[in-house]
Amino acid sequence: MKKNMGSADRIIRIIIAAIVGILYFTGIISGTLGLILLILAGIFVLTSLISFCPLYAPFGIRTCDLKEKI
Repeated sequence: MKKNMGSADRIIRIIIAAIVGILYFTGIISGTLGLILLILAGIFVLTSLISFCPLYAPFGIRTCDLKEKI
């Protein structure tokens, strides 16, 4: 897997995941919507850690710089 996510993209995803996690565990969002958002937040964290988004690959989207690519 080649990297296709840049630093800014990764940071934004982690911030969104943290916000969703806080909202879920404080009870502001709950139920089915809360669970769906929590799962999505987990996916955001996972893709940020590996710097690869499977949805970017089929469309040829790449948010990383050429020097960030490994």
